Amino acid sequence: MNKMTVKDINLKGKKVIVRCDFNVPLDDNLNITDDMRIVASIPTIKYILAQDPAKVILMSHLGRPKGQVSEKERLTPVAKQLEKLLNQKVLKLDDCIGDSVKASINNSSEKVILLENLRFYKQEEKNDPEFSKKLADLADIYVNDAFGTAHRAHASTEGIAKFLPAVAGFLLEKEINYLGKAVHNPEKPFVVIMGGAKVSDKIMLIENLMNKADAILIGGAMVFTFFKALGANVGTSRLEADKVDIAKGLLEKAKQKGVKIELGEDFVVATSFDDPKDRKVVTKIEDGWMGLDIGPKTVEIFKQVLSTAKTVVWNGPMGVFEKDEYAGGTKAIADYLANLKDCTTIVGGGDSAAAAKKFNVEDKMTHISTGGGASLEFLEGQELPGIAALKNRASSK
Repeated sequence: MNKMTVKDINLKGKKVIVRCDFNVPLDDNLNITDDMRIVASIPTIKYILAQDPAKVILMSHLGRPKGQVSEKERLTPVAKQLEKLLNQKVLKLDDCIGDSVKASINNSSEKVILLENLRFYKQEEKNDPEFSKKLADLADIYVNDAFGTAHRAHASTEGIAKFLPAVAGFLLEKEINYLGKAVHNPEKPFVVIMGGAKVSDKIMLIENLMNKADAILIGGAMVFTFFKALGANVGTSRLEADKVDIAKGLLEKAKQKGVKIELGEDFVVATSFDDPKDRKVVTKIEDGWMGLDIGPKTVEIFKQVLSTAKTVVWNGPMGVFEKDEYAGGTKAIADYLANLKDCTTIVGGGDSAAAAKKFNVEDKMTHISTGGGASLEFLEGQELPGIAALKNRASSK
């Protein structure tokens, strides 16, 4: 990675503002139900604190308040969780810009300060330069450790970097290193597992990874668009009829490049998603039936391909894993990946990360991305504005 990190800059005595991704799920009582993203930010915060800075100012968004103050989307629960994880007091402010915020930071005896939800201001998502400047005025150095928002050119991810020396935190560095290696220089054989509902969400991803992958395994509802392209009946399975020609083109392109695209041979089907009691395993889908998971034969075919892999990128579940009756395929693949020896396993955020968590294999994956949309765009080969805005190592010498 050629971007500067917190280790490349002197933080002693400085006010350091850190963009974190504290966009965590809350229940009706405003309790955090999954603190993975907060936990992921702790190594960077602890490292900065160890460098004896003047202050560590943390900022994040939470939810989608659309530029309005929303009591349910205040960052107060995050502050409480941070205090537990850091084992020290965190001063939580009720705003994120302005003179009162500046005064609170300067006058506080606390080292760690958490600003209020950035998205209480419309200017955050609009990447308003004045708002960026007001955030920058609070500190001397900017650290981006929020990979989950790095694909958005917002005031706190891209705009602020125009006003302060801007470097990456450890989480961002880790994401760039793992995902970057998969895109540019994966150890082979390199296998991509693709799932989820829509082919349209994954076209660029398949096209980009096809240049490096040895095999692409396709499950989830998106597989039915590929089967339709091959002339198969898909019953009432989810289908993107307007993407059938694109699926056909991807299959042809893979053939030309010598990349194996494996669609499997059997499915778990039912006549109704909501009523799984008539579900069965079939190799051919009949009218009135919908595919909702990959079948046992397909699981074995996928395992065979994965058995020799040295690098695996997994993006998207194999079925509707949220419902236990259709979770078997996703669980089988997750368990198999968790036990692969001498293989780098990268889980591309979003639903795949949720599946890894559900099946208790999080700790056995090499890397689980904290950014759903960001990991998708990165793996597609796109430049993410929140990363592009950071200082390059070469230009800093």
